[in-house]
Amino acid sequence: MDLRVSRRRKIVNVVMLSLSGVCTALVMGVLFFILGYLFWHGAKSLNWNFLTQVPKPSGQTGGGVANAIAGSAKVLLLATCIGVPIGFLAGVYLAEYSGKTFAFTIRYVVDLLNGVPSIVIGIVAYALVVRPMGHYSALAGGVALGIMMIPIAVRTTEEFLRSVPNSMREGAMALGATRARTIFTVVAPAAISGLISGMMLNLARVAGETAPLLFTALGNMFWSRGWLQPIATLPVTIYNYAIAPEEDLHQQAWAAGFVLLFLVLGINVTARMIIARGSASARR
Repeated sequence: MDLRVSRRRKIVNVVMLSLSGVCTALVMGVLFFILGYLFWHGAKSLNWNFLTQVPKPSGQTGGGVANAIAGSAKVLLLATCIGVPIGFLAGVYLAEYSGKTFAFTIRYVVDLLNGVPSIVIGIVAYALVVRPMGHYSALAGGVALGIMMIPIAVRTTEEFLRSVPNSMREGAMALGATRARTIFTVVAPAAISGLISGMMLNLARVAGETAPLLFTALGNMFWSRGWLQPIATLPVTIYNYAIAPEEDLHQQAWAAGFVLLFLVLGINVTARMIIARGSASARR
């Protein structure tokens, strides 16, 4: 009887281990398939000029997406400056100050905000920023993406601050530090690697959003100076090129998609490396 049970357990273990390996290979295969598919279709346009030049006039081949890369960087920088501070401070409040009932309400509202479709946030940003200003702008795009970053920043901050042992708080306050000083000089530095990685993953999430930018930043075929003009971004450029009739623009859409996916993947890998270093430092 014991041999039958042992044999059955071994068979189940082998089957489940094999299924886990197959599923892992499938997940990795999907990523490499997407990367390879984008590279295969967009390789004709992937060159230095594509990364450093602005689009050519309609009817001409060539050109690049340098203005879209710079525009995405500007919009994401502005979104980070808007969404991260608000989300961080709200997360600090939830983790360190709020009571159970009020905290539950805030978390519920944050989760609802996180579930709002991005196109709805784009419409709200259009009504609040674009219409009063009378034109599209990088500022409006940054506001839209910043709103999308807030809920994840809140929950990320709360979770990483709660992971810091209470003994660190008690030790700092026993030495005479105020609660606020304890949070910002002891608790937050202890969770800094997790906070940074969480914010980077948050940034990677909104980097590929298109719908809010169609309502706010719109697009631009040229370099956009300042923050109050329509601005090109990679997601909107990919969308415009993909629906264009010219085959050359279709190739550039594939290439721009590969660049965007590579940038998002780079942000994710960097965030994971930060988390791994933080975990290794904590074990030491």
